[in-house]
Amino acid sequence: MNEKEYEAVLLSTAYPKPDPYGALSMPVYHSLAYEFQTAEEMEAAFCGWTNEHTYSRITNPTVQHFEELVKSATGAYGVTALNSGMAAISNTLITLAWSGSNLVTSRHLFGNTYSFFVNTLNAFGMEVRFCDLTNMEEVANAIDEKTCGLFLEIITNPQMEVVDLAKLSKIVHDRGVPLIADTTIIPFSIFHAVDFGVDIEVIASTKYISGGATSLGGLIIDYGKFHNYRTPALKAFESISQSPFHTRLRKEVHRNLGAYMTPDAAYQQSLGLETLQLRFGRQAGSCKELAEKLQSLPDVRSVNYTGLPDNPFYEVSKRQFGDYPGAMLTFDLESKECCFSFMNRLKLIRRATNLFDNRSLIIHPASTIFGSFSAAQREMMNVKDTTIRLSVGLESVECLFEDICQALV
Repeated sequence: MNEKEYEAVLLSTAYPKPDPYGALSMPVYHSLAYEFQTAEEMEAAFCGWTNEHTYSRITNPTVQHFEELVKSATGAYGVTALNSGMAAISNTLITLAWSGSNLVTSRHLFGNTYSFFVNTLNAFGMEVRFCDLTNMEEVANAIDEKTCGLFLEIITNPQMEVVDLAKLSKIVHDRGVPLIADTTIIPFSIFHAVDFGVDIEVIASTKYISGGATSLGGLIIDYGKFHNYRTPALKAFESISQSPFHTRLRKEVHRNLGAYMTPDAAYQQSLGLETLQLRFGRQAGSCKELAEKLQSLPDVRSVNYTGLPDNPFYEVSKRQFGDYPGAMLTFDLESKECCFSFMNRLKLIRRATNLFDNRSLIIHPASTIFGSFSAAQREMMNVKDTTIRLSVGLESVECLFEDICQALV
């Protein structure tokens, strides 16, 4: 689907069942359980012979409609909505991994993702193999018969590294391994991950999709194109499903972990999808213009935004994401003390975490997101004390730049 078709497809996606009142927006179904007319109908639903709802920890009409909207917008085989981006990552890896397996990834990861891989999964007997994902030979050497997947962020946070996905996907697919990508930083209306060989997308829908930080959420988007899974638990589903991964996720893992999205969040995020293109266009355009302006300021040591022609990842970023690679940038000042003083003088930009709120948000990653990491770990992950991360909102570029200038004085 191209960008021009996005809204038309999204706004014409029908409800799973007609609404008796003709509501234009899918109602919020707060019900936890669902009544059946007969014991036979109840058996059929609980055994998965029909698609009727049984219990809202497993499926819910409002959440199902949100999943169908995302499925329509992406052309995916299957979509699962969960209650956070971390829930999407953890459900994905628990579906794929087994004790004794390994995951290949980069050290350039969001803090909690890194912690989940290194601490939580390691405790259950899974090895994490870190390598430079821009070095295809190193990636190839890291994969073996026990590799359950390769995981990456399409633009790393906050290092802003971009990997050539077409080259990477060929390496991993030739070795029978699925490519899992956190694509939160570029919405699927702009970046079509499947075209670059991504098999499974994980997204923190809390960000762009929620429509201005209205709700927490996460998405797992499976394109159903990968079939060579090594995971022992997926073998049982190979003969009954186009995607053993999606089938095991829906029939076992997400039910047992209990992290399904709430109907309230699904309602808010369904509305957020309707304005996603408009908000992203404004925010990403402003981010690029602001990045260009920041380069002119003497107190700013460097600006890291992959949409700038002098960025080392500019060419691959433009090929994969177009002219506007998201609404997040980073920049460096002289020291941590300078960063703190600058942030404390800001009047318009908010000192807060999260990304892609309607408001512009600023944070010092080393002392917050990575604050519990040792100095050696931060150095290994290329998280510097001098770096500030800015998520650009809907304010005018002029107002944002003016606030930055007065805070640098």
